[in-house]
Amino acid sequence: MHTKIVISPATLRKCRDPANPHVVIAMSGGVDSSVAAMLLKQAGYRVTAVFMKNWNESAENGHCQWEDDVEDVLSVCERLEIEVNTVNLSETYWNTVFKNFLEEYRNGRTPNPDVLCNREVKFKAFFDHVQSIGGDIIATGHYARRRSLDDKELLQKGVDLRKDQSYFLYTISQKTLTRTIFPLGNLEKADVRKIAADAGLVTHSKKDSTGLCFIGERHFRSFLSNYLPAQPGEIRDLNGKVIGHHEGAAFYTLGQREGLGIGGVRGAVDGPWFVVAKDISNNELIAGQGHDHPLLMSQRLVADNLSWVSGAAPAIPFHCRAKTRYRQPDQICEITAQDDDTLEVKFQYPQRAVTPGQSVVFYDGNNCLGGGIIDHTL
Repeated sequence: MHTKIVISPATLRKCRDPANPHVVIAMSGGVDSSVAAMLLKQAGYRVTAVFMKNWNESAENGHCQWEDDVEDVLSVCERLEIEVNTVNLSETYWNTVFKNFLEEYRNGRTPNPDVLCNREVKFKAFFDHVQSIGGDIIATGHYARRRSLDDKELLQKGVDLRKDQSYFLYTISQKTLTRTIFPLGNLEKADVRKIAADAGLVTHSKKDSTGLCFIGERHFRSFLSNYLPAQPGEIRDLNGKVIGHHEGAAFYTLGQREGLGIGGVRGAVDGPWFVVAKDISNNELIAGQGHDHPLLMSQRLVADNLSWVSGAAPAIPFHCRAKTRYRQPDQICEITAQDDDTLEVKFQYPQRAVTPGQSVVFYDGNNCLGGGIIDHTL
């Protein structure tokens, strides 16, 4: 199976050799970037692979996940006869992504490091590195598409909506998007694995990464406590009664059920408890029963740190669809301005666990318009 990879005329005009553009692909050691590299090579492009090392510390067992990933990258590139290099961007990652990640948790918010990682590392620091080594175009294994229309580049959802990653890419600039290609945008995940298996790539059955961006899978609370000292406190019900204890209010997020350790509570019906509010100043969690508890439902939010794929906001007010978390179905909403730097988003229906620090991302059909960081609900 093949997917057609097209480089737009606008991109080709910026290439040193438009007839043979130099594509540099970010290789992670996973099946997606492996197949993306193979498709580029099959399409006849001059391809160089780069592995980004962005985290220096070992996991809890002392083993470095990135060492295994490098071995897989080397194996794939040897099979594909692609030159491969490494770049250490760990200082950039620490200063622009991880420090922000810690500060957000310290303030009781729940950040999404993948969004910031894409903005600051993959499509900024890595983009700069690609240019420094003579690359014309960058490529990644993201499930997303790019389309040229009226001298603008559109960021679109990947064909496989179950794997679409446009939610994490809404901060990409026109400058970068113009010189980026997503070889997997028109493929289903199952097809990607089949392509890898048929080609004999060692990554064909490798488990997808689901951990923190560039850090990997960890016991989250234990990992975070290495940087934010645990401050045990109380869990209270809506009447202020102490019903349990937590390991640090900053470690929990709205709507969370797992890890509360609340047993039978006298006077309460049997059923699971959820975090419905956080009182960071008093280091307390407020818990309530019911997956869709009224305190977890919000119809309006305010977002800041706005970013628009086109480079400018649509004419406000406007209607579109939006999501406040990855894989959430798009929700009908109206966008109005609070001031130059913030927007109010009003959904047609209340949404569950709208969480400060997460991203709200706007769509017009398959086109990702942009997004912002959720500051608070109304």
